[in-house]
Amino acid sequence: MSVHIAIPEPTSSDGAYNLRSLPPYLLALHAAGATPIVVPLHERQDRIARMLAGVQGILLPGSRYDVDPKMYGAEREPECGETDAARTAIDELLLQDAFNYRKPVLAICHGAQTLNVWRNGSLIQDLKTSVDHRPGRDIVEAHAARITPGSRLSRLVKAGEDLQVQVNSSHHQALRVAGDQLLVTAVSPEDGVIEAVELDVADHFVVAVQWHPERTYTQCAFSRAIFGAFVQSAQEWARPNVEGSVKSS
Repeated sequence: MSVHIAIPEPTSSDGAYNLRSLPPYLLALHAAGATPIVVPLHERQDRIARMLAGVQGILLPGSRYDVDPKMYGAEREPECGETDAARTAIDELLLQDAFNYRKPVLAICHGAQTLNVWRNGSLIQDLKTSVDHRPGRDIVEAHAARITPGSRLSRLVKAGEDLQVQVNSSHHQALRVAGDQLLVTAVSPEDGVIEAVELDVADHFVVAVQWHPERTYTQCAFSRAIFGAFVQSAQEWARPNVEGSVKSS
């Protein structure tokens, strides 16, 4: 039986962006053997809670909006973009559910930044490096990402292949300080920008990447492996008898 993966609408107010960006996530999940459950951003929280009772994993997608700097105790810089309060609220609900019940999480781009801030990490509000981290949706190999040996991501690289992989890139913000129990597991070797983090808990799959594996699912084995591992973890998930939240304060 197919597992159900909750994925929020990317934005609360940009329908054109949603129509353009959401289908690749849904296609990748279907191809990996999962059934995506799209979470409307304007739905009542009690209805979303009932929806979450029937899902086995959480995917946090990208967005054209930025994370509010107030959430990590920073003053807004001029380059910081608009925020999306409705998306933030739903992401927090989904993350709370995932961490309460140890459901697998795959967070991508904006989703990775949201996860990091939710775990008490911080962000760079606007990247200024020699590497172009936002060359556009059509650039498949934007720059290198060096994967940390022994990480979950490293186990998804084909045996014998280099742990320095080429990734696409479409972001102007990035992780500054990794959040609680998040290990840095990939960096851009040219400028040190954090490209991936993972939860340092062996039996809880939480992987966050700055690039967009959903966009390269059909042509990249590594992208397929990321979705495959996520869906497999959701298939293996069993609801533990846990009360309350395990989120760090």
